[in-house]
Amino acid sequence: MKRLEGKVAVITGGTSGIGKATAIRFAQEGADVVVWARNPQKGNDFVEDVKKLGYTITFMPVDVSNFKNVEEAANKVKELKGGCDILINDAGITNDSTLKKMTPEIWQSVIDINLTGTFNCIKCISPMMLDKGWGRIVNVSSVVGLYGNFGQTNYVATKAGIIGMTKTLGRELGRKGITVNAVAPGFIATDMVAKMPKEVLDGMVAKVPVGRLGTPEDIAAMFVFLASEEASYVNGATLSVDGGMTV
Repeated sequence: MKRLEGKVAVITGGTSGIGKATAIRFAQEGADVVVWARNPQKGNDFVEDVKKLGYTITFMPVDVSNFKNVEEAANKVKELKGGCDILINDAGITNDSTLKKMTPEIWQSVIDINLTGTFNCIKCISPMMLDKGWGRIVNVSSVVGLYGNFGQTNYVATKAGIIGMTKTLGRELGRKGITVNAVAPGFIATDMVAKMPKEVLDGMVAKVPVGRLGTPEDIAAMFVFLASEEASYVNGATLSVDGGMTV
């Protein structure tokens, strides 16, 4: 039996990078996958690409920073799928600047998507899990949320905040059959990273003890574990998937 057979999974930011790899891996593991993302064209293109691989994934255009939009999408999931068992909060952006140059607008743009968006999705999806007495919530943090990073005050604040949120909600929801965990990826070879100059990429690899960048599939594999029955005793944890960067 596939590890996620019979489960409904909502994956935010699921049309590219880690989210895309996760959506495909979850479909391979038997989950009924719903992807939420802001760009309708990218979403529809992704659905067609996945069809060619033999999988059916549902796409919904959702702005996770807009609570009403998230609430409506959650109700639609309940209507179409009967509920939701797994939530992967992968939607996120960067808008980097040093403190001196960071405007309130730059600060808020990242807070709204990365941190408030994660809260909105959990707030609207968790009641369906409570109804079932079972659920898996996985939030995406980052290694920079553990040790900081120059020029990313807003982004790091969101990723550190997600770790705190995960600990708190693990306490609140764990006794009700819902585990809440976070994954802190290291340097991952997404399309955006691949466009960086070779010397920058070489410098990144030099910081990783295993000697390579991670792949979106590396992170998706951890998500599958945390979403499965095998991880029923993992709760409130932040698991670094970074090739040993934080050792």
